Amino acid sequence: MVVACSNDEAASDVCAIPSGPNGGTAAPATAATPDITPDTTENLSTNPEVATGYRSNMTAVQTTSFAAATANPLATQAACEVLADGGDAADALVAAQMVLGLVEPQSSGIGGGAFALYYDADDRSVQAFDGREVAPAAATENYLRWIDDTNRTEPVPDARASGRSIGVPGVVRMLELMQSEHGNAEWRNLFEPAVALADDGFSISPRLAAAIDDSATDLGADPDARSYFLQPDGSPKPAGETLTNPAYSKTLGAIASDGAEAFYSGDIAQAIVAEAGSTVNGMTPSQMTVTDLANYEAKVREPICVPYRDNQICGMPTPSSGGIAVASTLGILSNFPMDQYPPTTLDLNGGKPSVDGVHLISEAERLAYADRDKYVADSDFVPLPGGSSEALLDPTYVKGRAALINPDRSMGTATAGTFDTGPMGWFAGVEHGTSHISVVDAEGDAASMTTTVESAFGSFHMVDGFLLNNQMTDFSAEPTDPQGAPLANRVEPGKRPRSSMAPTLVFESADNGLGQLKMVVGSPGGSVIIQFVVKTLVGLIDWGMDPQQAVSMVDFGAANSPKTNVGGEHPNISGPDDPLVTGLQNLGHTVELADQSSGLSALLRTEAGWSGGADPRREGIVLGD
Repeated sequence: MVVACSNDEAASDVCAIPSGPNGGTAAPATAATPDITPDTTENLSTNPEVATGYRSNMTAVQTTSFAAATANPLATQAACEVLADGGDAADALVAAQMVLGLVEPQSSGIGGGAFALYYDADDRSVQAFDGREVAPAAATENYLRWIDDTNRTEPVPDARASGRSIGVPGVVRMLELMQSEHGNAEWRNLFEPAVALADDGFSISPRLAAAIDDSATDLGADPDARSYFLQPDGSPKPAGETLTNPAYSKTLGAIASDGAEAFYSGDIAQAIVAEAGSTVNGMTPSQMTVTDLANYEAKVREPICVPYRDNQICGMPTPSSGGIAVASTLGILSNFPMDQYPPTTLDLNGGKPSVDGVHLISEAERLAYADRDKYVADSDFVPLPGGSSEALLDPTYVKGRAALINPDRSMGTATAGTFDTGPMGWFAGVEHGTSHISVVDAEGDAASMTTTVESAFGSFHMVDGFLLNNQMTDFSAEPTDPQGAPLANRVEPGKRPRSSMAPTLVFESADNGLGQLKMVVGSPGGSVIIQFVVKTLVGLIDWGMDPQQAVSMVDFGAANSPKTNVGGEHPNISGPDDPLVTGLQNLGHTVELADQSSGLSALLRTEAGWSGGADPRREGIVLGD
C-alpha cells in the first residue's frame, strides 16, 4: 500500500503524510509579493490570500481505488483515513472540513459557507449542494452602505470588519444534508480527527503563520481572536508554535452529538448572534437574529453540465457564477484549436504557457466575466436571461462571442451580451480567500467542494473557537449603478451573495447522459478561481498534462479589464522581461506579475486508478490507498 504526495516518497502506512520539501509538511519558501497597484476599475484582487511561495518539481500521486486532496496535509490525512475505513466521499468532506476549520482558519470553517458537486456512481447522477451564506432578514439594500436610513454614515470600522459583513453561515447545514443522503459512516465519528487535534494541539504551519502576521492588527480588535492568534504582547504567534482550541472541540462535540441543529439553535446560535451584534470598540453590529440561523436552509440544485471536446463539464449553478463563467469560457474556446497552443518546454512545473494560448484563454475569460458581472447573481431573486443558464451558454451565442476575439490584439475590456432583461447595471464584485477539497472514494462516488469564510480570517470575529465569515461583502454595497440601473447582486433579505467558486466534475460524453467520471477539479482564490480552474481544465483536456503539471502550471488569465494575470511566483517566469510577458504586451495586454495564491487540486482517472495533483503554491497534498 502506498501513499505519496510527490516525487519518490517511500511507501509506508495508508494515509501517512510524507515529509520533505514536496510532501507538504516542510515549510514552503516564502516569496515577497510585488508592490502592485490595485485595479480600481474592477476592484478585483489577484492575490486573495498572502502568497507563500512555490514548491518546485512536484510529481503526480498514483492511487488505485480512492484519493483525497485538500489544502492542508492534516485535513487530507483525515479525509483519507475516513476513506480507508470504508467511508465515502461525503463522509470524507465532513472530516476534512472540520480539520480545515482548525488548521487553516484563514480560509474556511464552520462559520462560513460552501458549494459542492456530488457524484453518485450507482445511478451516475450529479447533485449541486448549496451551503452559501444568506443575508439576515433585516438586511436592506443599503445594509453595507450606511448604519441606517437616519444615520447615513458608513459602518464602523468598515463594512468588512463590522458585524454588517457577517452572513448566516451555511456549511454545517449543507454537510449534514449531503452526508445524510450519501454518507456511510456515523456522523459523530467524522468529527474525531478535528476534536483530537483541537484538544491535543497542532503546529502552526508556515502559511498560517504568514496569514496571522499579515492580519495581526485586525485580529487584535476581537478579544477572542487576539488571545488565540496573538501573543500577550500583540505580536503574531509564529510557525511551529502549538495551538490548542478547546472551545472549537466543545463546539464540534455538540454538532457531532446533536447534528447541525446544535449549531443553528441553542447556545451556539445565541453566541453567534451576540458576537455578530457586538459593539466592542464602537463597531457597527450585525442585524442577524437567532431566527435567521434557525431558518437557514441548505439547497440541492441542478448542476450546469456543458460539452467541451469529448467531455461533459459539470459545474455549480447560481448563486455561484463559477460554473457559468467556466462553462462560458470553455464554450468560447471550443471554437479555437487550443491543442495547437500548448506550453513549451513541458516540465514537472507545467512548462511555459504559449503567448497565443494565454491570449485566447484570457480573451475568452474577459467575455465570460462581462456576462457574469452583469447578469449573474442569486437567481432565486434575480432570474438569469431567459430564466436559466441556457441563454448565456447557448452554442450559437457563445460562437458569436468567440467571433469578437482578435487573435492579434487584446480587447482590453469586453461588453456584456444583450438580453431582454430590462435595465441592469454592471458589478464586478470583490472576493478573496477560500479552500478546496477533491475526493474520490473506493465505490466511485466523488465530490468537489469549495469552502470559504470570504476574506482571510473572515470578519475577524471569533466565537466558540471558530471565525465568522464576512460573506456579505460579496454583495454590491451599492444597489444601483451610477445611471440608476439596479444591480443583480445588490443586498436583499434572505439573498445569497454571488460567488466565483467553481467546483467541477468532468465526465466522458455519452449518448444517454453522463459517461464515466474522468476528473475532479477545483480551487480557492476568490474572483480568480474561474481563471485557475479554466487553465487547469485546458491543461488536462487540450494539452494532455498530468494533473500535477496542470495545477503546477503558471497561473494566468483575465477578468474583464485590460489587466492579464501571470503568476510571478512561478519558477518558469523570469520577471517583467519574460518572453511570455513581453509577448502578451505586444498584443495589448497589461500584464500583472503578482504572486498567485491558488490552491488547485485535480484528480484524473487512469487505467490503474487515480492520479492526483495538489497546488505547489499552498501546503496541500494528495493521499490515497
